[in-house]
Amino acid sequence: MIAVARREQGLVVAADNPLQLSDVAGIAAKRARLALRPQGAGAQLLLLALVARAGFALDALALVRPVCPTGADIAQAVRAGRADCGIATRAVAQTAGLDFVPLTWERFDLALRQRDYFLPGLQALFKFVRTATFRERASELSGYDVSEAGNVRWVN
Repeated sequence: MIAVARREQGLVVAADNPLQLSDVAGIAAKRARLALRPQGAGAQLLLLALVARAGFALDALALVRPVCPTGADIAQAVRAGRADCGIATRAVAQTAGLDFVPLTWERFDLALRQRDYFLPGLQALFKFVRTATFRERASELSGYDVSEAGNVRWVN
């Protein structure tokens, strides 16, 4: 595994977090309107895992339909008042001028065979993810950590 980045996922909420949401259990307790992502989207899979970990079913939440295709659409639903919250990245919340409640960090790694590590195209990619330009762009987005970019992570 070659590390590329980690990004922070959480709840996108209105400015000043008026419902004082802090986790998925709080969404249920406060009957907050939750915007969804499409089935199979990473943010939706995260939501399902968090809901299961909290010990209740997704349909126990006040769900907003239709689903939002992207994180930016989640932010728009919150900004427009159609939803109280939704799962997206810190960068999405910041770009939209909304608040963010951090829930977890997720890794983005490349899985490859050891012998493929030395292919010219992959070496060019690994060189790029170690550049100041890549680090600066990640910093601008906020909620991204590229400090391990290009490092080999052994997985058994």
